[in-house]
Amino acid sequence: MKFKIIIPTLILSFFNIYAQNIPLYVGTFTTEDSEGIYQYQFNTNTGELTNKKLSVKTTSPSFITYSSNKSYVYAVNRTTDNTKPDYVTAFKIEADGSLFAINKVNSQGKGSCHISVNQAGTKAVVSSYNSGTVSLYDINKDGSLNEASQVFDHNSDTEKSHAHSAKFSKNNLFVSDLGRNGLYQYQLDGDTYKLKSTAVVEMKGNPGPRHFSISKNNKFIYIISEYGNSITSVKHTKKGFKQIDFDSTLDENFTGKSFCADIHLSKDERFIYGSNRGENSIAVFKRNRRKGTIDKIQNISVHGDWPRNFTLDPTGKFVLVANRRSNNIAVFSRDTTSGKLVFLKDYAVPTPVCLLF
Repeated sequence: MKFKIIIPTLILSFFNIYAQNIPLYVGTFTTEDSEGIYQYQFNTNTGELTNKKLSVKTTSPSFITYSSNKSYVYAVNRTTDNTKPDYVTAFKIEADGSLFAINKVNSQGKGSCHISVNQAGTKAVVSSYNSGTVSLYDINKDGSLNEASQVFDHNSDTEKSHAHSAKFSKNNLFVSDLGRNGLYQYQLDGDTYKLKSTAVVEMKGNPGPRHFSISKNNKFIYIISEYGNSITSVKHTKKGFKQIDFDSTLDENFTGKSFCADIHLSKDERFIYGSNRGENSIAVFKRNRRKGTIDKIQNISVHGDWPRNFTLDPTGKFVLVANRRSNNIAVFSRDTTSGKLVFLKDYAVPTPVCLLF
């Protein structure tokens, strides 16, 4: 009788452990020991990373993202030859988690550092830091990319552009330009995007906007600035955009040099997280969902050096940080009520620069 009870329990336990594991793809720089995009299994119950494997060999996939149906992965690839443009690669996800290259296209720029896909899964946008260009691509049904349909040159006669990230939001496309110190808005007009105006809000001084997060209702945008070590909170009103808040990402006792990198809203939009390279920390902010304003509640060490990118896992119970210079991924548990983080463990990973669940 005991034997009949134990066997089903063991089987059930096995399937529970298996179900808790989800894939994590890691984009890297291949200038050191890395060979391309790696895959790990992440346990959403314990926070453990296991089963490291190279999913595909590819040159410096500095930023990666899923297609809207999560059947494909897109990467921006930095070339080592400065005379050649960078490129964008479309990969099909195989049954074993490996990535099969479908095709690659010219990024129309240098220092390509960010890619995102619209909600419909029909367009991708690539930002290139060194050239200051933003390129738009049509996505085919088989996941492949066409050559760029539009290329925006953000450079002006007096200002050098450093386009760092771009995201779609309904019929809008927003571009964060660190060089020209602004967040710019394009609107869909027929089949093309057109610049609507100058920067959506004036950013005083030279904070260097790098990345941004948009609330689900599209009313609020949170811009993290590399040089200013700050988050600028912006509200979309009937009359346009206005700044509603401005907050430092650094601990008040920190006196060294630091440069912000990444920013993310929690799924319930009650908290915002930002990374500091130099202070080497994650800054945690509590968010007023009605007003859109934020207040800092924590700065916590990333247990590594140069947190270029980080992510919240799909359950919201963990935060994972890619520390580029120390070659590790740090895992934190996340209190979903308070929003605060507690360090759990770190894992050796070659030059991690982008994490994708």
